[in-house]
Amino acid sequence: MLMRTRAMETPQEIYTRLMRARRGEPVEATLARILASWSLGMGEMPDYLGLSETNFYRMMAYSFPDYNVDDLNHRGDPIDVQRLDETEDLRKLLIKNRTNYSESELWMVDVVTAGCMGNDHLWQDLGLWQRSELSKLMMDNFHPLASRNVKDMKWKKFLYKQLCETEGIYTCRAPSCEVCADYAICFGPE
Repeated sequence: MLMRTRAMETPQEIYTRLMRARRGEPVEATLARILASWSLGMGEMPDYLGLSETNFYRMMAYSFPDYNVDDLNHRGDPIDVQRLDETEDLRKLLIKNRTNYSESELWMVDVVTAGCMGNDHLWQDLGLWQRSELSKLMMDNFHPLASRNVKDMKWKKFLYKQLCETEGIYTCRAPSCEVCADYAICFGPE
């Protein structure tokens, strides 16, 4: 008889175990999907989902108190240090637009910011299973910002467009600052 190992688990099975161990807040369903995918190397999330190691363990203890964190065995690549200015600008934008100013929203600031450093659509970089899950995450955690996305622009493009508009650049069409022709205007020396 073959025993099924955790290495052979599907994201849905890991998600189910996480959901059984959760505290009960709405964001935990979305976070469980991100964690399940990340644990299996799906998406493009860095170590600890972009959180510090301490904050990752705090988030897990708070959101999934009955889950063995060691079961999440995947570690991603660190965030590119050449994009630290970009990550800080995204982080500031998200912090400024939190819905309830809760600690869990601060964790989601770092998770979403880390996801923006990936090369695909944000929902895919985060390891979510559908784009609608990202829309819900954005509305629940960053409502003042998300409510401005009235034309349902792709989220990563929308976030970068918000950064460009903050800098007074209204023709930004780049999906990422590193490929934008106006990068020096946004992030160059003053």
